[in-house]
Amino acid sequence: MPIRVLHVISEMGAGGAETLVAGMVGRGEEYGWTSAVASGGGFRADALAADGVPVFPVPLAFRSRTGALRAAWAVRRAIARFRPDAVLAHNVGASLIARLALVPGRRPPLLTVFHGVADRDFPTAARIVRRTSDRVIAVSTATADRLVEAGTSDPIVIRNAVFAHRPVFGRAEVRASLGITDGTPVALCLARLEPQKRHDVLLDAWARLDGEAVLWLAGDGSLRADLEARGESSGGRVRFLGTRTDVPDLLAAADVLVLSSDWEGLPLAVLEAMAAGRPVVATDVGGVRDVLSGGAGLVVPPGEPAAIANALESLMYDRSARDFATVVGLRTIHRDYDPHTLMKTYDELIRTTIGGDR
Repeated sequence: MPIRVLHVISEMGAGGAETLVAGMVGRGEEYGWTSAVASGGGFRADALAADGVPVFPVPLAFRSRTGALRAAWAVRRAIARFRPDAVLAHNVGASLIARLALVPGRRPPLLTVFHGVADRDFPTAARIVRRTSDRVIAVSTATADRLVEAGTSDPIVIRNAVFAHRPVFGRAEVRASLGITDGTPVALCLARLEPQKRHDVLLDAWARLDGEAVLWLAGDGSLRADLEARGESSGGRVRFLGTRTDVPDLLAAADVLVLSSDWEGLPLAVLEAMAAGRPVVATDVGGVRDVLSGGAGLVVPPGEPAAIANALESLMYDRSARDFATVVGLRTIHRDYDPHTLMKTYDELIRTTIGGDR
């Protein structure tokens, strides 16, 4: 039976939640979905619109009452025009806006996909999703456990998956375009330049490494100017690439992915790196330990530059260690983070929630 699914999300740029939404919309037709997106826009929204997906503009709320009401009215208009059978709100703010937008009485169910928040915000986040949502979906077991501790009963775990995209250009071409020789070790960080991602810790770690290795920082954000100022002393060993739409190409050209966040749910960047055959160095937050426990990379404590530096050195300069992590990572992705499993689980949950039949 066909169903209509509206995704509500703050933006559709380069982040992990945005990547998941784009992947789910792209695969939804296989499961009988007609999908639409209500968001503040971004290059992923533009790409979906170009493919004929209904995309509804929503002004960013920016945590103010007026902004929230303006966003809720925009989502309400999207609901009236698209007439969804179910609404998937990605993260807490989107869940609150979507709930304000839904007309009391006969309305589609609201399912909140909880991608994660900072530790200090869990009590508030749990209270919001408990009051706004018909079902709460956590992207990792660790995130679900934290929600339960904070007072949310029975969140459903549906782990993120990788919607594979092949690189357009090869390793040598990408490196040449960025002025890097084939033999230069390269670590790649895919993360917005915001406090959560702790690029300051990563830059401190990078300063501890000797040699000609280069760090690529792909992403943009409010901290860019400050981080660029800190990176000036690296002698060109830190490159700020800005927002990129060619993540598969960058992964093909890098040797290691590194993520230094203070908190995450289940970061898509880690899964994308593993699917591309790249080992990972990441902080022990959210579902990261579960993903990397088999040996697809190294888990380090958050906020410790020395630990990140040691882990990077271990992988960047040891080909056999990278090869082992690559094999484990590919096997883990194929076994546990398959997009068909994710879509099938979401499909069954949505249909059960709306009372329909498969």
